[in-house]
Amino acid sequence: MATAHDTLSVVVGAGGTGGHIYPGLAVADAVRRAVPDAVISFIGTERGLETRLIPAAGYRLHTVDMIPFDPSLGSRRFLLPADLLRSGMQARRVIEEQRAQVVVGMGGYPSAPAVLGARLAGRPALVHESNAVPGRANRFATTLTPHVALAFDRSRAHLSARAGARAETVGMPLVGAVAGLDRAARAALRATARESFGVPADARLVLFNGGSLGAARLTEAAVELARRWRGAPGVHLLIKTGPAALAAVRARLAADGCDGTATAVGYLDRMDLAYAAADVVVCRAGSATVAELATVGVPAVLVPYPHAPHDHQTHNARVLSDAGAGLLLPDGETTGDRLAGLLEPLLTDPARLAAMGTAADPGTHAVAADLMARWVLRLAGWAGADRGTPAPVHGLAG
Repeated sequence: MATAHDTLSVVVGAGGTGGHIYPGLAVADAVRRAVPDAVISFIGTERGLETRLIPAAGYRLHTVDMIPFDPSLGSRRFLLPADLLRSGMQARRVIEEQRAQVVVGMGGYPSAPAVLGARLAGRPALVHESNAVPGRANRFATTLTPHVALAFDRSRAHLSARAGARAETVGMPLVGAVAGLDRAARAALRATARESFGVPADARLVLFNGGSLGAARLTEAAVELARRWRGAPGVHLLIKTGPAALAAVRARLAADGCDGTATAVGYLDRMDLAYAAADVVVCRAGSATVAELATVGVPAVLVPYPHAPHDHQTHNARVLSDAGAGLLLPDGETTGDRLAGLLEPLLTDPARLAAMGTAADPGTHAVAADLMARWVLRLAGWAGADRGTPAPVHGLAG
């Protein structure tokens, strides 16, 4: 058992996309809240968003040489076992240098070497699967450790029988203010949020959220919809374009006379305000977005990214659409006219909006980071690891 004089050291493997990095940061922050002097570092690669996001959050990033688990690599995929072994050895050196007691793999291809490195170093590893359908890296990682956490219970069926049987559903670790934005908090924040975006209290607000870089398909459909609804009273669009497209979209909206109907922003620093202000969200179906929507209770039109591995965004979207909390719209059908056909009946039916807002099971997403942190502390043998948060609950989050 660790004593009060020991230093807790944890290594987190996360990278590639924000869908793996942000939950990893949420877990790191939760461990730091529980043990303020904990030493936490990350393993990633030089190619993903981790090179920017992790240092910006104040954590050290160690990089390894790992190629994606991607069949599109062609003949290079035959080098994957050798690459994995080499990167696993690199991760082992990091783990030993950091004197880590526990390794956490959050998914994405940088996660696999971290978990393999833990196995080689003789350290316990905890794997978190964020999507409804596990990726190749995590399916491999779950063969190396008995400790498997799930964001959505339905991903259990896509793991091996052994891994699925021992996995625990803890929810999706959420970062920032959204983690505390349950349905009641959203309602309390609504007036302030609408004022911050300049949206009248009695208007219906449709939020277009294509992720941190935006989504060209959603942005184009939003501009078409703004043109269709131009001058219509009582409705407004908030379009997150991503920084690269912002100037062009603002110019198009101005040229079409849609300034009073739509507002384009490159990025939203306060997603809690955006969710609190919105009546409906039109978005991709990344696992974090789906978990956020379930937590805050905003109805959604979900447009899964069509090139996601194993079509996992469609499976993520069904967590909400099967519950009646969202509408599923294929990417190829996403136009302004098609969205108008879905949104106009919805925006004029307050009872249906309210029913959709309460249909999703919020599960344990809001406390998932703390659940993961407590699991980490338990694996480290840390005193007090079982205090303060509820235990993971089998089958809760979707």
